[in-house]
Amino acid sequence: MAALAWLLIPFMTAVGAGLWGTWANRTRRARSDGPELVGYARFREAMEKPRPSGD
Repeated sequence: MAALAWLLIPFMTAVGAGLWGTWANRTRRARSDGPELVGYARFREAMEKPRPSGD
């Protein structure tokens, strides 16, 4: 019986990891990368502009 208890530990860990992976992937699919890509494009445009001279 003790051997069965020790085998249940990795089994339950694997089930928990599978559930967590499913949950993590579900929340990632619901959110798109659109706003982040727009922000990155604005950042790149700002970095490519010539620096104004402050003399």
